Amino acid sequence: MASSNHPLKTVLADEPAVGASWRPELAAMFNRGAVTDDTLNLAFTEIVAENFRPGQLPAELTRLRESGTVVVPHGVSLGLAGADLPDAKRVKHLAALAADLDAPMVSEHVAFVRAGFESGRSSGVLEAGHLVAPPRTTLALDVLVDNVSRVQDDLGVPLALENVATTLQWPENELSEPDYLRELSRRAGCWLVLDVPNLYATAVASGTDPVALLRRFPLERVAYVHIAGGRFEGNLYWDTHADNIIDPVADLLTELVVLTAGRGLGVLIERDGSIDEASVSADLSVVRQAIKAGVVHA
Repeated sequence: MASSNHPLKTVLADEPAVGASWRPELAAMFNRGAVTDDTLNLAFTEIVAENFRPGQLPAELTRLRESGTVVVPHGVSLGLAGADLPDAKRVKHLAALAADLDAPMVSEHVAFVRAGFESGRSSGVLEAGHLVAPPRTTLALDVLVDNVSRVQDDLGVPLALENVATTLQWPENELSEPDYLRELSRRAGCWLVLDVPNLYATAVASGTDPVALLRRFPLERVAYVHIAGGRFEGNLYWDTHADNIIDPVADLLTELVVLTAGRGLGVLIERDGSIDEASVSADLSVVRQAIKAGVVHA
């Protein structure tokens, strides 16, 4: 379902809104008021779709939705960049969750995760166990566009796809990542989720200037943004979702706010490890300061 209307337009204002990915530990913190900063009103949040069943949502998540918070199902297993057709059962699962949550959109990744899949057959399927970035060739783009178009026809809501971290470059690459994603969005009519730490990790691994890479990104098609902590191991940066947000990643968020001044921008904090009040408060402080700096300099 291609759309020219921003899927989160009902929750975004002129200045960036901050949310957080839904985790049971975080939900408890918000419910008891441990995190009280005005910029974290949970105007929107995101759930890992594979962890939930339609019709059997946790009571805490249901209450959050009933309070007016927008909830976006975020899939990790479709593998839309793979050569196989999308699994109809997985697509149906995402569509059902979106309907249950009255979600304005569904998000996934520009990645392949398995090979040898065929509907109705479980043997012979190879699972990568990881979100693998595809080669950025015209042929791979054709396959991705076809798969995305098929899925959008069945979801019932717009689809946004996230850039994944690329630590190795395919020798067959023909397009830069910004050009690849721009063509994907143009041809398939989908939106994008800009993961700032993933962009930073890709830039570091490829020896590219992160700011220059960000400025080439098709920002006009970004539905919302991911921000998270990570760490260096040797010369590579890993988006761990369990460490502090480092200064270069926060600076990229500031630059993004400058580049998108005057339009709504949803910034969603991801944290999967070390989930405690101190860690979450530190994330919030960094994100607030980065956004404030961007607004001032816009």
